[in-house]
Amino acid sequence: MALGAGIQGPAEDGQRRAGLTVCPAAALPHVSRGRRRKLNTVLILAIDTSAIASAALLNGEGETLASFATEDTRSHAEVLAPGIQRLLSDAGVSGNQVDAIVTGVGPGPFTGLRSGIATARTLAFAWNKPLHGVMSLDAIAVDAALDAWRAGVDEFVVATDARRKEVYWARYRSTGGTAELLDGPHVSVPSEVPDVPAYGAGAGLYPEELRTVQDFAAAQPTAEALGRTAVVRLVRGLELLPDLPLYLRESDAKVPGPRKRAL
Repeated sequence: MALGAGIQGPAEDGQRRAGLTVCPAAALPHVSRGRRRKLNTVLILAIDTSAIASAALLNGEGETLASFATEDTRSHAEVLAPGIQRLLSDAGVSGNQVDAIVTGVGPGPFTGLRSGIATARTLAFAWNKPLHGVMSLDAIAVDAALDAWRAGVDEFVVATDARRKEVYWARYRSTGGTAELLDGPHVSVPSEVPDVPAYGAGAGLYPEELRTVQDFAAAQPTAEALGRTAVVRLVRGLELLPDLPLYLRESDAKVPGPRKRAL
């Protein structure tokens, strides 16, 4: 994908309208205007566990050097750390050579999302590297926007599985193949999602209720796409999110109440 494709600048306004906090883009060495380091010498580690568990190592041009992903949506903690270790080894890179870490902040299930963000925070602390957040739905929107533009579609939604017969979703506009966040993220039943073309695995689960784009009916957020999105924004000097999870609802786990007295 060309570097010019990504989440457009006006998305910050959409994020503020949605109640999301944005943080200044702590510039990577190659995007800082005061530095002249070549783009392809910068290394970014991207992590996302909002749905599947995935990680990717990218250079400053958004090219993937190594990656891994699992189709399992419930074993993030077990596979993430070994997967990251393996992809760094395959790329011949040590943690100290990574310039920044990007993590998907959801929305997503409590346990899975927490695993990815906790791992990213730990690595950022251990390696003393900057940590940036990107909304995980943007990782699908970056490719969906180009598809929508080619199809002559102005607005679309990205939806992922929220379980409980609900979806996480956000609404975007495609401007020249670039996604601009208009509304979201939200969690709701499919019938409450806007009646526009819907991209993502959440849309694939409810084709009777959503205008599912079949070519994207199994699409999940991936660290690879998340990293490309972050690179574009950092190169443009745009803001990213902090590393705060977007749970949108409470955890399924509940603290047990006091025991009842035996009669």
